[in-house]
Amino acid sequence: MDWLNTNFHPFFDAVTKLIEAVLSAIEATLLYPPPYATIVGAVLLAAFFVSVRVSVVTAIALTFCLLAGFWTASMQTLALVTVAVIISVSIAFPLGILASRYKKFEAGIRPVLDIMQTVPPWVYLIPAVMIFSLGRVPAIIATIVYGIPPMLRLTTLAFNQVPKDLMELGHATGTSPRSILFKIEIPSATPTLLVGLNQCILLSLAMVVLAGLVGAGGLGAEVTRGLTRMEMGLGLRAGLSIVALAIFLDRLSRGALERGRSPAR
Repeated sequence: MDWLNTNFHPFFDAVTKLIEAVLSAIEATLLYPPPYATIVGAVLLAAFFVSVRVSVVTAIALTFCLLAGFWTASMQTLALVTVAVIISVSIAFPLGILASRYKKFEAGIRPVLDIMQTVPPWVYLIPAVMIFSLGRVPAIIATIVYGIPPMLRLTTLAFNQVPKDLMELGHATGTSPRSILFKIEIPSATPTLLVGLNQCILLSLAMVVLAGLVGAGGLGAEVTRGLTRMEMGLGLRAGLSIVALAIFLDRLSRGALERGRSPAR
């Protein structure tokens, strides 16, 4: 760790500044308007781009976070989880596709995924804090490491379960590999991919509480504060706010992907 800090400090510093800049930009966008304006905007966007049902879930979840008294903390957590999930999916999705195509690659990364899922989450925070110091960046790094394995495994499973007759039909008609990927494989694999995305979101939110212990702020800090002060009401409100965000993110992502898939049917 000393060697890494000595020789790669400029790189780690650049990563810290980049992640902090992205998080600060998302938080500023979410917190700049009044809470009710943000809720109304989110509900309208959900109704227009996804469905009315998802817009109702959005309204209930965000209103609960506001009435619970954790609007700022909820938006901080939402920004942290959004960035972590996007990075986790960006890494896991292409690796999952490679693992479904090359069995040796899948066999090689399987023990790595086993270790990533089995090692307690606390352990990820130790080197992250040693390298990036306290704050939101080590929380993001630990959350990404914890969120990659389920998405990668289920991506591999999803592409392995694509019907062979559809693949043979695509090859027989002279369809390019790119078209087969986007028009046959991804639409067929979407139900399982949604499960992987759901697991990635839930595990990322589960890490939020631990992230609060290293100065990441948000709802995790409120849960930690409730624990240290032995205030059940504070911990329960913060915990239910995390649940509300989990339901909101799950329904929104699921609805958006299902709607995006419907023209391909």
